[in-house]
Amino acid sequence: MAESKGNSQTRAKNKYNAKTYDRIALQVKKGRKEIIRAHAESRGESLNGFVNRAIDEAMKRDGEQ
Repeated sequence: MAESKGNSQTRAKNKYNAKTYDRIALQVKKGRKEIIRAHAESRGESLNGFVNRAIDEAMKRDGEQ
């Protein structure tokens, strides 16, 4: 029998996230992550929210949907 990890709430969240979201691994030079995070937070955004907005704005500017 497989050993389950985490409690049932954590497993439910992980199952939902796996079904609902795709993941993209983004690599930046050491120290740049904190610079980007600080920029996002200075505008009231999370790091993830900022990256998603930047992608959306670039795609819109480039004529993509």
